Amino acid sequence: MTKPVILVVDDEHDILDLVEYNLIKQGYDVLTSDNGRDGIQLAKAHRPALILLDIMMPRMDGHQVCQNLKLEPDLKDIPVIFLTARSDEQSEVRGLEQGADDYLTKPISISKLMSRIKAVLRRVREPADQVKNNIIFENLTIDRDRYVVLKNNHEIRLPRKEFEVLFLLASHAGKVLSRQVLLNEVWGANIYVIDRTVDVHVRKIREKLGDSLIETVKGVGYRFKKP
Repeated sequence: MTKPVILVVDDEHDILDLVEYNLIKQGYDVLTSDNGRDGIQLAKAHRPALILLDIMMPRMDGHQVCQNLKLEPDLKDIPVIFLTARSDEQSEVRGLEQGADDYLTKPISISKLMSRIKAVLRRVREPADQVKNNIIFENLTIDRDRYVVLKNNHEIRLPRKEFEVLFLLASHAGKVLSRQVLLNEVWGANIYVIDRTVDVHVRKIREKLGDSLIETVKGVGYRFKKP
């Protein structure tokens, strides 16, 4: 069985060595780069299963790298986990808005990092026979097979997490889902992310599909409104 390839991009060589050593111990193949430009080229050449990405790097920071990856049709669906010394909420929200799947602050807990990687890869590899049927509401089709949304026959592609939030809400149309339920179902019960994460993703969905589909139920969560 082919080992998953993980690309680690960080300008701190001690971090690269530490993460690479532990990933190899866990059975992964590892690619490393100490700068964002070379990291993008490695991603293009090898199509890794997942990318671990530092934010504060010279020449091209992690946010710029993530933006470039998401613009590439062959790379945009590769999950990205940010590794950074920046723990401020603004930086985390920015990373999530750019399509990152997770955000870990340094100093790195190796056990937490390995748990997050396994959780992200598990979600990405969800077996096709476990996928629910596509959802259709009048002029809107949520196509789980291709991870695209059709609105008035116009195709709209969402980052994986945005799509999963939308699909989960639409699967329970008319029912209020709390932020905690959304976090548990989309990110996993054992993954720590803040409630604001859900708010960021819902806001991005509304920007692309309009404000009328998802209703905010103050103090509770969100509800997909049946047409």
